[in-house]
Amino acid sequence: MRILGLCGSLRSGSFNASVLRTATDLTVAPREFVVWPDLGRLPFFDADVEATALPGIVADLRAAVGAADGVLVVTPEYAHGTSGVLKNALEWMVGGGEIAGKPVALASASTAITGGDSARAWVSQTLTVMSARVIPQDLRVPQAARKFADGRITDEPTLTALRELLDALAEAAAEANETNGTFA
Repeated sequence: MRILGLCGSLRSGSFNASVLRTATDLTVAPREFVVWPDLGRLPFFDADVEATALPGIVADLRAAVGAADGVLVVTPEYAHGTSGVLKNALEWMVGGGEIAGKPVALASASTAITGGDSARAWVSQTLTVMSARVIPQDLRVPQAARKFADGRITDEPTLTALRELLDALAEAAAEANETNGTFA
């Protein structure tokens, strides 16, 4: 069971990247959790480039999404939406179709009391249009500065909620694989 993590924040001290680091720490065999590190290196989406010479890094992203059983998208919130880097990555994924039917879980961490609710809603709507299977469970981490230390979640209720989200995503991925005949 391979879960791919995507983070929409490039900030070195990002709470959202810390969610993915913690998810990596919590994952044990037979599950595998892999973070795709290069969203910030993607060129700006250009349909002409996509149609004529798909950049290798975009092909790598699409392949990583295609090879994953499920995807955890962690988004910061900027101006009531997601980050430009995550929006750009999603635009590159539209044409490949690898995310269609793929189980996806959403998470966000924010210093605000809303915990990134608007960003998660925006990403959920976008992924739904892309035919991803966004699971109903999500993770919101409000007032994040109180819940992290040394690049990891330290707040026990938040750790429990992340474990539950990872379990729900793995269950959705297993169901999808059984339906598609790809799960042994």
